[in-house]
Amino acid sequence: MKLAALAFAASLVAAAPRVPQGHSADILPRKVGGTRIQLPQVHNDNFQQHGKGPRALAKVYEKYHVELPGDLLAVLEQLSKDLTFSPPVKRAPAYGSRRLGAPFKNETDDDLGEVVAHPQLFDVEYLSPVQIGTPPQTLMLNFDTGSSDLWVFSTDTPAKQQNGQTLYRVEESSTAYRLDNHTWSITYGDGSHSSGHVYVDTISIGGVTVPKQAIQAATSVSSSFTGDAASSGLLGLAFDSINQVRPTKQKTFISNVLDSLEMPVFTVNLKKAEPGNYNIGFIDPTEYRGPLSFVDVDSAEGFWKFQASGFSIPDNRRGGRPGGNNGKPNNNNRPSGSSGPSGSGSSSSNSTTPIFVPVAHTAIADTGTTLLMLPAAIAQAYYLQVADARQDPSVGGWVFPCDADLPDLALHVGRYRAVVPGELIRFAPVDTDDFATARVCYGGVQSASGLPFAIYGDVFFKAVFTVFDVERKRLGFAPKP
Repeated sequence: MKLAALAFAASLVAAAPRVPQGHSADILPRKVGGTRIQLPQVHNDNFQQHGKGPRALAKVYEKYHVELPGDLLAVLEQLSKDLTFSPPVKRAPAYGSRRLGAPFKNETDDDLGEVVAHPQLFDVEYLSPVQIGTPPQTLMLNFDTGSSDLWVFSTDTPAKQQNGQTLYRVEESSTAYRLDNHTWSITYGDGSHSSGHVYVDTISIGGVTVPKQAIQAATSVSSSFTGDAASSGLLGLAFDSINQVRPTKQKTFISNVLDSLEMPVFTVNLKKAEPGNYNIGFIDPTEYRGPLSFVDVDSAEGFWKFQASGFSIPDNRRGGRPGGNNGKPNNNNRPSGSSGPSGSGSSSSNSTTPIFVPVAHTAIADTGTTLLMLPAAIAQAYYLQVADARQDPSVGGWVFPCDADLPDLALHVGRYRAVVPGELIRFAPVDTDDFATARVCYGGVQSASGLPFAIYGDVFFKAVFTVFDVERKRLGFAPKP
């Protein structure tokens, strides 16, 4: 079936979002000589590889309060036996039966701090060291633009819910104090929850200090987190409105540090199999090329939510590229995102002309999600171009032969065309724990069917340099060098 036949999707199209162009120099400094924070990443080899694809998919459902499909639940039950951690044991109501909220869930000017981050194997999570308390205690946290809570394992956490995580030891910090009558609780899609007390303490990231940051210390932790010894919690970078502290919501780290930053932004520049980085308070022009294309964010529900227009991929049909390179990346023809009157201008490693298919959809930008979760029509259209790709109930999602040639996927946000190289969509091995020996691979693009929106996760951020403009509530996209 040719992609042109998917024109039925035109009935879904709304007005294309406005996507003005700009450069980092066009964003006026909030504070001349203000703080800059750079968070470089390194690889963390501690993550267990087994079942990484379906586990990443299940995490999306749990995070956004969506019922786990029966097939996926069965997969997790088997994986729980293999990996010796507790699987979800209860299905959550489908989305719509509960309110969508937070899912889980400066000292000197001209200051450039640096933090080493550790993505778990296959880039499932990105962990960064954060110093809490006086004297500072270093905890590895997951930076998450899809939530707004800073919660940690602590000495308040029952021993049976700990599994080697570094704990926040409240009693050892001279600057910590309990926020009276305040608690927090986050319910997940499998029916489990995390909850606890709220303290106020000093926090430092990359040498930049916030003296009074709300720290949510867990007294109960969902089984989704107890099996991960490397991570001591989450640091949310979404908007304050979905913070789960009650009765008074608390500010995120980015809100508390905003007035001291040189620019009211942070950027995400993730990479595959090599260090990437988060920058806070500035935009590094060496990390992208061409202009930045900005799209407005609707923050009403607390997320970095935006409107996308559709997609395009080469009309190869099933079978991949004739004369392909046996599934290996073609680095001599790497595509790049672009913007322009027709949204074209990207080079392509495929010989056919991409056909734009208008499928308007609402999406969020979420660094706490590993996969690229797209409307079912887009996922299906993409995998129609991949030889022997199929939806496999035994692993809960789209799979394909590991040696298949994967076309690039262009996601259109207004007139901007963000190209995700096919090499990034080869996400994880399925039948073994090693790409070198696997015959079946799990797709980095999966269907968002059942979710309240599409989710542009880490697969997207590895392809596209992204600016989170906190003050003006917008996202900026650009191709990488």
